[in-house]
Amino acid sequence: MHTLATTQELLGRAVAGERLSLEDGMQLYHHAASDDLREAADAIRRKRHPEGIVTYLVDRNINYTNVCIIDCGFCAFYRKPASPEGYLLSNEEIGHKIEQLLAWGGTRILLQGGVHPYLKLDYYTNLLRYIKERYPTIQIDAFSPVEVWNIARIMKIPLSEVLEELKAAGLDGLPGGGAEILDNRTRNTIAPHKGTWESWIEAERQAQRLGLTTSATMVFGFGEDVEERSLHLTRLRDLQDESLAFNSNGFTSFICWSYQPDHTAMGGERAPGEEYLRMVAFSRLMLDNFANISASWPSQGAELAREALYWGANDFGSTMMEENVVSAAGADVGTCMTVEQIHEQIRKAGFRPAKRDSKYGILGTFSA
Repeated sequence: MHTLATTQELLGRAVAGERLSLEDGMQLYHHAASDDLREAADAIRRKRHPEGIVTYLVDRNINYTNVCIIDCGFCAFYRKPASPEGYLLSNEEIGHKIEQLLAWGGTRILLQGGVHPYLKLDYYTNLLRYIKERYPTIQIDAFSPVEVWNIARIMKIPLSEVLEELKAAGLDGLPGGGAEILDNRTRNTIAPHKGTWESWIEAERQAQRLGLTTSATMVFGFGEDVEERSLHLTRLRDLQDESLAFNSNGFTSFICWSYQPDHTAMGGERAPGEEYLRMVAFSRLMLDNFANISASWPSQGAELAREALYWGANDFGSTMMEENVVSAAGADVGTCMTVEQIHEQIRKAGFRPAKRDSKYGILGTFSA
């Protein structure tokens, strides 16, 4: 007679490199003690990253516009098209921000905005060319699945054509923003105009086929159930399998953070810190084909992000230099962290800091 595996057996399988099923994951999340989750996730991290380093990226977040038509109930950053508080940065303003980043030793910009109803494809390609011509060393990870689908809708052309044009103009990567929870029940509740989980996955799939750098995200704490969180991870894992089989790069990393409710239409409560740490560990256990799990100091704060390095994370994220979206929702942890501050946090956790690029290539390591 078939019997359910114990949580210890499931954790042992995960540490040994075996894949956990959706049902296995749900059983672990419901029943495994936090200390056991932490120890198993840390063991997997040490097997994958035995060199004792924790990586970070020197970059800048640039929100080129806050005008958006999606009306996500959890977002405090966006403004409707008619709002006097809406803005659209000029190319020169964006260039000035990049020059500040270069002076800081930065290598990547994360260029994202709202879903603007009036910007056509040539706006985006002209902006990308402007950046690449003037700042050729800067990696441009830009837009998000919902933004590129919006361009395709406005232009009435296939998404593949949009991505090809953006890549030709200088796009290096399509970030994984806007995933929230990759299940349509919750998506229809919190952001009914943002597209299905299938549309998010398809955008990332097409970006990966073109050789663009991609990353994966999760925002949890909207009232979704454990099955939806587990489905989110298995859907990412399935695409990763597919992309690696296709011989494309797949996702470079995964990062999760908890919903920040302040100043939002939805309101509600923040998830406690222990739940964030359990999600980091859970993601390390479930995402067996992801090399990198990143901590999120902009949403969780430096202390909790440092603790996440013992719960399966091997990356401390990035300097950000400027962050507007999460901070607008009340994440009062600062909008920038210097390289020295990141080094301090990594060393406090007992690791050596290592500066990386957006593809996780190591640019330099430092003493512990």
